[in-house]
Amino acid sequence: MDNLNSDKNAPNENPDAPIPFDDDDDDMHNTNVSHSPLHLGGGGTSEAAKVASAAGAAKPVRKKPTDKISSSDRITGVKTFFTKLHAGAIDFLDGQITNWLSDNPGITIKRTNTATGDVAGKKVEPSIIVTVWY
Repeated sequence: MDNLNSDKNAPNENPDAPIPFDDDDDDMHNTNVSHSPLHLGGGGTSEAAKVASAAGAAKPVRKKPTDKISSSDRITGVKTFFTKLHAGAIDFLDGQITNWLSDNPGITIKRTNTATGDVAGKKVEPSIIVTVWY
């Protein structure tokens, strides 16, 4: 109910007058805002802190180039494994991948990918999907 008489202006108000601080740029120097640095009680002077931090600053180290490990062979096949997301099933998945690699000793793995998502069977269950490119 604050706006009950909003169509009636106060007797000394001019409705066309600007809102205070809208165009009073010359009053900016009269504000009570401090522009000096804020001191949080660090104990030392800011000059001493700057000198100490500059002297102890670590120099950046250039990365040594490393050779990328890549095979000159092209990808010839892909095998996808998936299982439910619980500990026993993931152990079983490890066994499946190990057996597959043991049964195929000539395979060189070029790339792998893992993803989690829902696999729809009799019911939709969260699963982990491992894709092996060889």
